[in-house]
Amino acid sequence: MIQEERIDWPDNAKMALSVVVNVEEGSEMTIARGDRGMEPVDELGVFVKSKMRNYSNESNYLYGIKAGAPRIVALLRKYEMMASWTVAALSLENHPEIAETIVDLGHEPISHGWRWVHQFKMDEDQEREFIRKAVESIEKTCGVRPYGWLSRYLLTDNTRRLLSEEGFTYHMDDYSGDVPFWDKSTGPGSPGGKPMCIVPYQLDSNDMKMWTDPALTPHQWLDYAKSNFDQLYREGARGNPKMMSLGLHLRIIGRPGRIWALEEFFRHVRDHDDVWITTRKAIADHFMENHPA
Repeated sequence: MIQEERIDWPDNAKMALSVVVNVEEGSEMTIARGDRGMEPVDELGVFVKSKMRNYSNESNYLYGIKAGAPRIVALLRKYEMMASWTVAALSLENHPEIAETIVDLGHEPISHGWRWVHQFKMDEDQEREFIRKAVESIEKTCGVRPYGWLSRYLLTDNTRRLLSEEGFTYHMDDYSGDVPFWDKSTGPGSPGGKPMCIVPYQLDSNDMKMWTDPALTPHQWLDYAKSNFDQLYREGARGNPKMMSLGLHLRIIGRPGRIWALEEFFRHVRDHDDVWITTRKAIADHFMENHPA
């Protein structure tokens, strides 16, 4: 018989909501940072496989810092939304005002790598150094080390073991469920015999869906995010609490034609009682304390 794992949240909350703000701006690919070419992910829709700078796309990323971040932060403050920030460490080095804001809000920094590059191409020694550089950098800019990790798209057979060795307590590179769980495996991508807490992420409600082809309009994205929330809330009301992840990007949802959708979602959330709006570390810590490996 199919059974879902039961997790009870603090104060009998019907669901947990994890708002994740991704900060990649200032660490994307460019020959100015020694890369072989330009950043392929953009809204411009122009990618050339040659050793040249894409100044236009770089300015599009910079928009997230200059204009997108203030809008998102204003809404987080207005609706008192606790968030986790998946940060590429170099982004905070290049834009320390973002690190200062995370600290001022009392939010959690999660490592999105030292840079927003393809970690899966690294050998074990390179990946270990990549992880260590991210920890040292984020601890320097935010005053606290990260305990969670989100790769850029893919991980290696060594990733979870290396994260465990470097003091990480949970990992996000998983999309297999709506509640945390333990990875006790010893196969590829495993923590190497030591259980690691996995806090699954969601791509379907990510604002990146307003970039990908075919792209959602802000209205469609909002409808989907609200439907996601409503279904999980109903399941929690029936005695089966879950968690929802809402992934955001400074340069995407921070645009004036999209930011309204985020505010409407926050309003929708605040119309409901018994929702635990918290950081991913708090979710991981609660799971590990109440469901030991």
